[in-house]
Amino acid sequence: MFPSRKSSTPSVSTIGLLSASSSIKAKFKAAEESSSTSIPATPNSTFSLSFPSTPAAEQGFSFTKDELKDISAPAAPSGDYARSQALEDLPAIRHALHTFLRGQMSEAEKYCNERDPHKERMYMTAGLGLIQMLKGLLSFEPVDIEHALESVRHASLVASQHRRPSSLTTRISSLVISENSGVGWIKGMTPVERHAELVYSECLLEKAVLGIVSSGDWITFIREFLNIRSATNTYRTLEEFIQLADKEAVARGEGPIDTTIDLDFRSGVALGVGINGLCLTLLPNSVSSVIAMFGYKAERFEALRTLAAPGGWSSNVWPEAIDLSSDTNSVKSFKQKKDVSQPAISQEDEGLRRPCTDLTLLIFHLFISSFTYSGVDIEQARAIVNYNLTLYPEGVFFLFLKGRLHVMESRPRLAIASYEKGMDLTGADYKNLKGVAQWELGLCQLALRDFASALPYWKAQAEEANWSKAVYRYGLAATLYDLATTEKDQSDAKKHMKEAIKWFEQVPGSMKKIAGKHIPVEKFVSRKSKKFLSQGNRLLHPTLEFCYMVGGMSHTPRTVFVSTIIPSLTQSLSTLASHSSKPSSYGNGTGYWDDYALAQLLNGACHRYVAYPNQDAIETEEEKKLVEATISKEAASKKAEESLKWVVENGTKIELDHQLVYTAHLELGRLYSCFGDIEGARRELELVNSGKPLEVNAAGRKGKYSLQNAIQVKVHAALQALDEGRRL
Repeated sequence: MFPSRKSSTPSVSTIGLLSASSSIKAKFKAAEESSSTSIPATPNSTFSLSFPSTPAAEQGFSFTKDELKDISAPAAPSGDYARSQALEDLPAIRHALHTFLRGQMSEAEKYCNERDPHKERMYMTAGLGLIQMLKGLLSFEPVDIEHALESVRHASLVASQHRRPSSLTTRISSLVISENSGVGWIKGMTPVERHAELVYSECLLEKAVLGIVSSGDWITFIREFLNIRSATNTYRTLEEFIQLADKEAVARGEGPIDTTIDLDFRSGVALGVGINGLCLTLLPNSVSSVIAMFGYKAERFEALRTLAAPGGWSSNVWPEAIDLSSDTNSVKSFKQKKDVSQPAISQEDEGLRRPCTDLTLLIFHLFISSFTYSGVDIEQARAIVNYNLTLYPEGVFFLFLKGRLHVMESRPRLAIASYEKGMDLTGADYKNLKGVAQWELGLCQLALRDFASALPYWKAQAEEANWSKAVYRYGLAATLYDLATTEKDQSDAKKHMKEAIKWFEQVPGSMKKIAGKHIPVEKFVSRKSKKFLSQGNRLLHPTLEFCYMVGGMSHTPRTVFVSTIIPSLTQSLSTLASHSSKPSSYGNGTGYWDDYALAQLLNGACHRYVAYPNQDAIETEEEKKLVEATISKEAASKKAEESLKWVVENGTKIELDHQLVYTAHLELGRLYSCFGDIEGARRELELVNSGKPLEVNAAGRKGKYSLQNAIQVKVHAALQALDEGRRL
């Protein structure tokens, strides 16, 4: 068992680092004594990358300059560089990292170049490679990605030169002598050589990511997959080495950890092991089962605990790790709510890659959570964002993540303010970073149904961004279309419609391939654009459907649903119902049943969100009263079920948008989960998961329906959440 933070004896947990400075300890102790909340002890964990723990500050704690780790630039190196001196660059790369996180990205890049003009220092070349990779992925320009690949390849070469030499004799003997391979091989390395193994693995992963996104063929994908496999094996070996070293330290009475293994190395191994483990849990079941045969098992909570360890973050959502002292070794849920607002690791005592593990956790909680439930902890994400913004108040990445946190809380107006502040602080050299914020800002404005305010963001993306021109251009076209159909001034309406047609026409030709495959969401917007043109320049609520498909609707404030969106859908449904006796009189005579099903699906989803809002949503009392005065929970629930069942029952009449039927079953599963009808929810989800045609008249469908893989991923996540007892 691990002692609580109030323990007077030194402790080691899976989520800690070295002891904090005495000044910080005094403040933390005073804060703890003034608190009436007791923090329960944490049981032993299967996670083996141990870090000694330290107390943590209260939320909103203002660090003074003297209480922070010195991250100023160290003295410039003198004399020629020797590989044995590689770890002397750790303070320098730490300075570059914190400079980067403060929002001074160009300065960090310049510092790496000046510190290592000959590009021979392992950590400086690795840092520069990571920066170039980020720039390449942000711009998505072929020249930038190629430049990033060259930089990462060079960093990989430099790291390889620092690795332990392996002769032909050594390779042959490693087949029969364990000391020449695996943990034994790592154990015989110097600290520099172990760090070189770590950096080399990081470079392999970076090169794999860049190679996959830059090439459209399967050969490259397979080659880079082998690099990922190699890096994964190295991380596993390094983890086993740390496990063994700590165990031996305990046996010698020098535990609980081997202090000869530095925290910078430990945090790097935790980052690699955690990311690899987390990625495995995101793969489809069919792929995971095959990979498991080769010894690569996916365990979501273990991966998340690994990533949380370098920062000392805890969770009230994740089940407790296996208690090794228990006879049952069972995994149990937390029974007592813990204070998770602060980390057990101070900045003074963190390993080099701790900020990277923090960022990885935030990406999972705030972005990957759009298609998975298991392990998502917004409370933890809030704590990590607040902590890092205390350290980096003008850090662009954490300002953007603060904006995303507000999105998850269904507070788009606060999100807009945070994103815009981050954009203002983004330097000219990293202008493509603004594309991340512009996407979110465009969706936030659409969530508020403010088409005019959303327009500049979609226009900037359509004209400048390169990630997915087809999606950006569709977003712009749809926004212009909805703006035209709601514009009172006829002259402006015609102008917006003319421009919308121009952008819709460009969408199909803007598609791209990754690993030889078209991106599913691009195929979807391409089909919708073609449908717009074939129907005489007409679509039904394109921005609302778009927001729903990319996950933006779930974070719309309920007040917007009841005041704007549902009344608009009600009007559309009334118009559609008036043509029920003669569908050919609707529009240009095509698309009647598709539009009717779409309107009913959106209506059902909106009413579900009104009855059962996003569990992380934050509302004022005034907002709650406004919603309750407009429609009751019971009425909204009934309307949601009626609309969704209408889609299922009329699926045979759909001509093109067959995905609506499958999505309706998904929404019914979510709705029944909210009712507490777990059996009914599972029945609806299993129908989609079965792969059987649910629209009955499947003869009219060619191949897969739109967004089939994305919908099945959501269904798989929903079934997993039901197994864990979580509401959808």
